[in-house]
Amino acid sequence: MLRVLKWLFVLVLLVAGASAAIHFSGNTLNVIGWLWGPKHGWDLSKKAAAPDYAQASSWAAWPGRDSAALFVPRGVFVPDGSKPVDVFFIHPTGYLNGGDWNSPMNPQSRTEENTKWMMANQASAFNGCCNVYAPRYREASIFRYWTAPEDIAQKTMDFAYADVVRAFAYYMANENKGRPFIIASHSQGTSHALRLVQEKIDGTNMEASMIAAYVIGSRVTNVEANALKSVKVCDSPVQTGCIVHWATFGEGTKVPPEMSDLVCVNPLTWRRDGGRAEAALHQGGVAASGKFSMQVWGNDAPQGVVFEPLGAPLPKLTWAECKDGILWAADLSKTPLGRLSLQGNYHGLDYPLFQMDIRKNVAERVAAYLQRDLTDVSAPAK
Repeated sequence: MLRVLKWLFVLVLLVAGASAAIHFSGNTLNVIGWLWGPKHGWDLSKKAAAPDYAQASSWAAWPGRDSAALFVPRGVFVPDGSKPVDVFFIHPTGYLNGGDWNSPMNPQSRTEENTKWMMANQASAFNGCCNVYAPRYREASIFRYWTAPEDIAQKTMDFAYADVVRAFAYYMANENKGRPFIIASHSQGTSHALRLVQEKIDGTNMEASMIAAYVIGSRVTNVEANALKSVKVCDSPVQTGCIVHWATFGEGTKVPPEMSDLVCVNPLTWRRDGGRAEAALHQGGVAASGKFSMQVWGNDAPQGVVFEPLGAPLPKLTWAECKDGILWAADLSKTPLGRLSLQGNYHGLDYPLFQMDIRKNVAERVAAYLQRDLTDVSAPAK
């Protein structure tokens, strides 16, 4: 009987569009959790072994090794070789399976294909400026957000964050070599990245080396930003030592009530809040390579996703406006990026829609930081 119910529900999802599962009501998510979510409580015996960050297999992107984070939009030139700046990128949720509350980090899985999607379409935005480091980690399952009891929801995020902290500590101790760095992230990764900034960077000696933190596509609130000791919200294209956040929705979309009082930095002007920036300022979106699997049922077997090279940038696709903490953008349903819209929620477009804007801005922010350092070094002693 349960098997029949599962397949009936699958048919409903297919008719409605599988991606709509992200926006189902609480009652429907409870049904999804009952059908496919973890059937156990917090059980450490089900967890994968802690990643060893001295091993290449524990990193989704690492300088000098082939990865999708090296993808470059067609026609964009990126010089070979080492860069003077690093980016530490924390990827979002790709584990959409209910086998456990945290990813088992199976290298042969849909989850791993989703991680590759994130490298190709998100982390790649930083490869012009930076050496890209992106750890694999025992990320929280999507069911953590949908059906986990409060205590398990917190434990699963703490468990994932502990991996991120160890990866960052390994990177700083063994790879950084004194280079300035950028923190970058999306969605679940942003929850971990903001905590990393709060606990390990803000108000410490490490803060002077952080060019910026692009903590995008989550719920970074003004309350959280104002609670930081000395790291501020970026309010210009060349400000350093600051954080950037936005969460994108298409015009006319109904926004969930929990998406309120958010930090919003407009990626067309790099100003906090402010007025509408017209499409003439849009440097360009880039259609996503590969396919991000939204399937929450069945096993986690790989789907054989093919990742083609990134296409040419598509400039002037959208205006952008920060209003009530949300980054509003144009209707993209008839553009090559429209397939990543989930009923007007542009969560999957936070990076692809602004790929070229991010590329341009990180170059400007890095140049400003390096010039500042050069000025400080060359200034005569007082």
